[in-house]
Amino acid sequence: MRRRPPSAALTPAFLRAGSEKTVSTAAAQSQFHTDLWLCFTVQNWILDFGRPIAMIIMPLEWFPLNKPSVGDYFHMAYNVITPFLLLKLIERSPTALPRSAVYLCIITFVMGASIHLVGDSINHRLILSGYQLHLSVRENPIIKDLKPASLIDSFELLYYYDEHLGHFMWYVPFFLILFLYFTGCFTQVKDEKMPYSGWLLLGPSAVYYWYLITEGQIFVLYVFTFFAMIATVMRQRRMGFVLDSNGRFLFYNFIITLGLVLVWVAYLWNDKVLRKKYPGIIYVPEPWSFYTLHIKDS
Repeated sequence: MRRRPPSAALTPAFLRAGSEKTVSTAAAQSQFHTDLWLCFTVQNWILDFGRPIAMIIMPLEWFPLNKPSVGDYFHMAYNVITPFLLLKLIERSPTALPRSAVYLCIITFVMGASIHLVGDSINHRLILSGYQLHLSVRENPIIKDLKPASLIDSFELLYYYDEHLGHFMWYVPFFLILFLYFTGCFTQVKDEKMPYSGWLLLGPSAVYYWYLITEGQIFVLYVFTFFAMIATVMRQRRMGFVLDSNGRFLFYNFIITLGLVLVWVAYLWNDKVLRKKYPGIIYVPEPWSFYTLHIKDS
């Protein structure tokens, strides 16, 4: 009798092993990324939120006004570490995401954050010289009497690069990458829950996103991203899929952040000075404007 070829005899076992390997790989990818979310939270609090605080605390003699400050070095580190963490997050996505879109987002993010680095560095030096963040550029005491008057236009251009163009090129790709990752965070496992480490990180992470949205003046971008996430969840539920633990972490972050922003706006709703700086329907004051108005002098 002719013997069965070894390759044919091993085919069922090989297929079983391959399927088990695929399942185990998918399971590993769907596990909660405690290391990445912890790194995001820590570096966001230290390198972004803590950047202006460090610039205020550190003695001016250590970092002269004509040299980079400690906050500038924090910003440089942020501009390197955050894109790296975003790429690692995309690598762990359970589904394949469009590489071209991810690369363009990362490139734009780095460029926008670098523009903001320069504008923010000069802006914080102006604060040390008496610049008031709760006032417009032309209304600031140290700016309005400059001669020639064309210098004021230059400071307004600097403000545009810092607060508008830099923020736009920084935050739009950042939230787009988070949304692209979120679209892959769905599974048919109904009982996948967020671990205790996720619940512990949820509070600090949501508070940081509150700061990001209010200080970055990106409430509209945040709302559009949140609505897109809600629409994605509803669509996937109709197809029988639910959020995995990482998707839940992101989704809960956005929900808590929305509550914090609403409380912040309600608290400062009747502030006439901030109302003058932030006119219009969408009124979301910046925390550092609140600081220079109500806290700095005291």
